[in-house]
Amino acid sequence: MQHIINRFISYVTVDTESDPESTTTPSTAKQWDLANKLVEELKAIGLQDVSIDDKAYIQATLPSNVEHEVPAIGFVSHFDTSPDFSGANVKPQIVTNYDGGDIVLNKDLNIILSPKYFDDLKQYKGQTLITTDGTTLLGADDKAGITEIVTAMEYLIQHPEIKHGTIKVGFTPDEEIGRGADFFDVEKFGCEWAYTMDGSQIGELEYENFNAAGVKLTFKGKSVHPGYAKGKMINSMLLANKFISKLPKDEVPEKTSGYEGFFHVNDIQGSLEETHVQLIIRDHNLKKFEKRKKFVEEVVKKMNKKYARKFGEDIVDLKITDQYYNMKEKVKPVMFIVDIAEQAMKELDIKPLIKPIRGGTDGSRLSYMGLPCPNIFAGGHNFHGKYEYVPVESMVKATEVIVKIAEITAERYKK
Repeated sequence: MQHIINRFISYVTVDTESDPESTTTPSTAKQWDLANKLVEELKAIGLQDVSIDDKAYIQATLPSNVEHEVPAIGFVSHFDTSPDFSGANVKPQIVTNYDGGDIVLNKDLNIILSPKYFDDLKQYKGQTLITTDGTTLLGADDKAGITEIVTAMEYLIQHPEIKHGTIKVGFTPDEEIGRGADFFDVEKFGCEWAYTMDGSQIGELEYENFNAAGVKLTFKGKSVHPGYAKGKMINSMLLANKFISKLPKDEVPEKTSGYEGFFHVNDIQGSLEETHVQLIIRDHNLKKFEKRKKFVEEVVKKMNKKYARKFGEDIVDLKITDQYYNMKEKVKPVMFIVDIAEQAMKELDIKPLIKPIRGGTDGSRLSYMGLPCPNIFAGGHNFHGKYEYVPVESMVKATEVIVKIAEITAERYKK
């Protein structure tokens, strides 16, 4: 267990925060620091064909150790961390034999990780937790996944008595800003299917995710001296507010769960003359997803029509961009790959939690690129913020799941 702790800490203390405003790949130069470290580590543990391209995508191979033919399978994780919260100067704290109570992350700032608010903590009483110090995120998303994949490959190399087919490893930059699969070379990867190790709590197994779109709106105003503004001034901030008020008030992230979709306003910046609003649209159901996009278009159309005579042009500019789609459509025809993962968990006394992802992973886009790719737990909780933590025992179990999947797959194709 200490080996996994040491490896994980060596990864999370490297700042790899991605930047959605950047036009390069990777989006931040500092992602190279961990990428290059991973390349050397993969070579050191004995993987073959270790490569990194000019955009920091990493691939490596563990050759088959059986004589019969087994489909090549892969395991994928991302090494960037979310720009939602600082990933610089991460100072992990280790809580051994967790007593089930409050955890003081930062005494000076009075930041407390409490099971009264984060009730998932209760299931980890007696275990070893790794937390933040309350000033950064942790980076278990997805450096826990990387830790588990590297450790599993190392274990298989050290235990040749465990039979497996060819296994490929893939590590990507920029997943947190929706670009993790942009330059992933599926053909070079050469797998029939893969698994992303990018889920949360122990037991999670997911093959459904949101259909996703990003929306950018620009509201145009007219600035006039407020003392003489009657019938002339148009306040773009109030226009933006009027648009937001048209969105269904209960169809937001904080009021939805399961298969329920939502609209989420995640950025607004403005002045009297011009206001920019960004939101995301999410829904598991494709028809409902398209309906949500149409709803936004209709609201904007009505606003433009209302102000057309006074303004002389569209008062709202709208851009909707599809980001990814529900991988269920690509995984359902090969559901046996989910069955293998479920069997692996059951053989390890892990209760599978098969549920939809309320988000997306590299796997959703990879599935549409020809690489069916369900998602498996990596163990972390409260991603993208200062309350993030990961139970070490969950990382150990995720490592065991990878090994077991390799073993079951080889056995499945034994003649």
